[in-house]
Amino acid sequence: MDQKREEYSVADINLAREGKARIDWAWQYMPVIRLIREKELAGGQKPLAGHTVAACLHLEAKTACLLKVLKDLGATVSAAGSNPLSTQDPICAALAEYGVHVFSKHGMNAGEYEENLCKMLAWAPDVLIDDGADTVALIHEKFRGLIPGIRGGCEETTTGIKRLRAMDSEGLLEFPMLAVNDALSKYLFDNRYGTGQSVWDAIMRTTNCTVAGRTVVVIGYGWCGKGVAKRAEGLGASVVVAEINAHRALEAHMDGYRVMDIAQASEVGEIFITVTGNTQVIRREHFERMKDGVLLANAGHFDVEVYIPHLKEISSRIYDSRDNVRTYETADGRRLHLLGEGRLVNLAAGDGHPIEIMDTSFATQLLSALYIAKGGELKKGLQQVPAAIDDLVAGCKVESLGLKLERLTPEQEKYLNDWRA
Repeated sequence: MDQKREEYSVADINLAREGKARIDWAWQYMPVIRLIREKELAGGQKPLAGHTVAACLHLEAKTACLLKVLKDLGATVSAAGSNPLSTQDPICAALAEYGVHVFSKHGMNAGEYEENLCKMLAWAPDVLIDDGADTVALIHEKFRGLIPGIRGGCEETTTGIKRLRAMDSEGLLEFPMLAVNDALSKYLFDNRYGTGQSVWDAIMRTTNCTVAGRTVVVIGYGWCGKGVAKRAEGLGASVVVAEINAHRALEAHMDGYRVMDIAQASEVGEIFITVTGNTQVIRREHFERMKDGVLLANAGHFDVEVYIPHLKEISSRIYDSRDNVRTYETADGRRLHLLGEGRLVNLAAGDGHPIEIMDTSFATQLLSALYIAKGGELKKGLQQVPAAIDDLVAGCKVESLGLKLERLTPEQEKYLNDWRA
């Protein structure tokens, strides 16, 4: 790769002091990553020495803790923001002062976003940590010369796994990628409890509106949708679920929620949240049925679920009502309020998942990166995180909480393994 390497590119390096204070706050609530760091450094060695890790992630305080640990373990670290509105400029400034080669700023346009990914890749990584699979896709499309030097990577999002699975099914994925999003230590907690809390934190903080007594429409009832629906119910909302999968629709019904298609739900909903990872989920025919004053939010990775081109087509006036609230006013006077430009609302309009939740997710990312760098037996293509890593993360979290696990007696182990019993 011939591109000149830059040390960093951030909005304002003078914001580093503020960024460091945010990082220090997060660090105290991340015991699992701290424990892994201590264990890896215990022998006096730096296990990532000689490796370069490129990380395309949401650049906020919790992520910074992961990047700092990677550097502490000996890696050269380059990083770029995975979402223009989730990048926090003070965090980027602090990372630059810590020696991370960081390339991002809040509010990047599409061209700047790709340019920063290119600057990150100029450091010729051999290990990748991706969020949404943009880095992997860019390498395969424009930087194929890097492929022979890449040992592998890991991906933590549902959307990213969908893209990687599509690449792999076509035989196009040229190096190993670990599906961190499919690890139990990730989706059972991050997707459900992390998304559930952070989405509502962002919506309430941004709008200052009540949730209790409102009709909330959750579109997509995977693990993220389950978390969003559960928290909405806990806040006193009446929850409607829209699904394409019969099993998930039945599950939502048995969980006590009304199940409708989006057309039906459009007429009764007051707050809409998409959690599908698909495109054009809420579109023109749905907008045209909605009440005045509805809130539209997306908790999927890309800004394509609430389909903005159709919103623009039906609007006679578009204006910003509040920070992170863009109002689309129709000819008949209805106002549809889009939060966070239709991007990940919990990061575009909030601080993302709670710190303790990201501690376990980033621990899984960290151990996966170490496994790849240390020469884990991997073939090219998408594959699961080794069970030993998944179990280690959960065990560390249980240990950090002071919880006691029950142990099988010899008689119980024998009973479970004896078909004659």
